[in-house]
Amino acid sequence: MNIDYKTNIKVDYGFEVNPLRTVTTYSEDIQNAKCANSHAHPRAQLISCNAGVMEVVTKNNIWIVNSLQSVWIASNEEHQVYFPNNVKVVTAFIDESRLNDLPKDSFAFESSNFLNSLLEKVTSFFNPNTYTQQQNRIIEVFLDELSNIKPSTTFLPTSQDKRVKLVLWALMDDLSSKHTVSYYANKSFVSPRTLSRLFNKELGMSFGDWKTRLKLMEAIKQLGEKKSIKEIAFNLGYENVSSFIVTFKKHFGKTPTNYLSK
Repeated sequence: MNIDYKTNIKVDYGFEVNPLRTVTTYSEDIQNAKCANSHAHPRAQLISCNAGVMEVVTKNNIWIVNSLQSVWIASNEEHQVYFPNNVKVVTAFIDESRLNDLPKDSFAFESSNFLNSLLEKVTSFFNPNTYTQQQNRIIEVFLDELSNIKPSTTFLPTSQDKRVKLVLWALMDDLSSKHTVSYYANKSFVSPRTLSRLFNKELGMSFGDWKTRLKLMEAIKQLGEKKSIKEIAFNLGYENVSSFIVTFKKHFGKTPTNYLSK
């Protein structure tokens, strides 16, 4: 998928050094946009979206996350964020003075409803120069909740390798695809054996495992959109609803119906 990123976004809140303004936030509806440049800032960052899908890139990791996940970017970690199509982004920057109890590494994680509500509330403060006592109490709860976030096992790894990325975007363009690794190897002008080796080297998993994880990540997204189990199974190319439910439960330990009730 070749995306024309028509908008470059530059947000400077991450560079502020101000212990009196512990958290700053930024929220916007974005279409086909990316950060102006790969960058790093002293403030750690929580990157979330209420709709759409983001691609977040650091030196060692790339995550594709939907509205049920977020990404934690550690202080001074170089990163770039892409917003293909339509995304409602909500992000918070945390001052260095409050990072001792917060994660030291960058990772994607599953967003709780409570954390999302706290982020929405803090965003509604509109970055005042000083906080009220009530606002300070809410921010303390927000920071405490951030101290408990854990890396997700459901993130979707990608690669900078052009051959692999060509296949990944082709898979994401056709979620119901039943094509084998040989078909996609031909599209990327390599042998099936080479493509299989590249998947294991670049992504840490096989072609089949990545394809399954892609479908399951999309299933989570569509569950969040209130689509029926039958509709989701059809959209993702499963032979029947039962096979979709079995695969989903095998990976997440819950049926699709029970997943969003956690």
